[in-house]
Amino acid sequence: MTSQVFRGYPAVKVLIIKLGALGDVVMASPMIRKIQDSHAESEIWLLTTPPFLGLFEEWPRLQIKALPRKSLRAMLQAVCWMRAMQFDMVYDLQSNDRTALMLALSGIPRRVGNLTHFPYTHHPPTTYRCEIHIFERMNQVLESAGVGAASPAPWLPITQEGREKVAAWLAERELGGGDFVVMHAHASPRWQSKRWPYFGQLARKLEDRGYRVVWAGAGTDAQGNAELAKMAGIDATNQFSINELAELGRHAHLAVTNDSGPMHVLSCADIPVYAFFGPTSLVQSHAIGHRDRVLTHPVSCSPCYLPVCPAEKRHACLDNLSVEQVIERLASDGLIQAR
Repeated sequence: MTSQVFRGYPAVKVLIIKLGALGDVVMASPMIRKIQDSHAESEIWLLTTPPFLGLFEEWPRLQIKALPRKSLRAMLQAVCWMRAMQFDMVYDLQSNDRTALMLALSGIPRRVGNLTHFPYTHHPPTTYRCEIHIFERMNQVLESAGVGAASPAPWLPITQEGREKVAAWLAERELGGGDFVVMHAHASPRWQSKRWPYFGQLARKLEDRGYRVVWAGAGTDAQGNAELAKMAGIDATNQFSINELAELGRHAHLAVTNDSGPMHVLSCADIPVYAFFGPTSLVQSHAIGHRDRVLTHPVSCSPCYLPVCPAEKRHACLDNLSVEQVIERLASDGLIQAR
């Protein structure tokens, strides 16, 4: 164990907690790898929730426990499991009131987390008030335990089967070699205000310049993607798992998204990811490594954190950002040809 704080106290069994949501889980991926490096000889477990189990199935040297998140019964189930496992140490990368209570009852002697009070034995010295990016704050959590900062390189594993599936899908549609753009034009149903309204027009402009557009998404994105594909592009709704979406991105030229989980997934693909921000904080939650690619129209009421924009505000933070401005930005960054 390389930790300065815990030198002399070897952690035979280490627990990491990250329950959700999708973007936060992806942003935690570098931290998980850093913890693994710092506890190279330890048995390391991740406690997560069933929707994210698939993200970690091929993760090396990591054992996974997936338990439901919402209910008193689920919380007690998690506490009983932690007590039975007899962990020596826990890194709580969730650090909310629920996980704090769970850890207070867990019997784990060394507890690292974001909150600056009990039950955490190690934490950053100041309270987090969303003044810096979530990734930066999680690095402060690691550093409080003597673990060095993780590199800003989110990562998701992909199986050989997943690679072959993506490659076959691309070959069937004669896509590849960075000649297409991945777009995610949606957000969760409760966050209507996150949606930039001009994705269809942007897709047409990009296809006029020789780039095919692939509409990514799942579930409730289906109807919207079907409509967008009538304007331009290929509908890939429900075609790929989360990890396979990252693999799809690795073959793309770039990605354009709203502030969403797929934004963070595509940040694993080592391509430029442009994302629209308005009602939420770009400082706190932009895609790791893509701060300079945030697209927004500055207004005094942003960020408002309102899931639906009041009518009198006219959604100015996103509606006033035109397709022409986005095209000009991509051209000025050297990613498409100017006209």
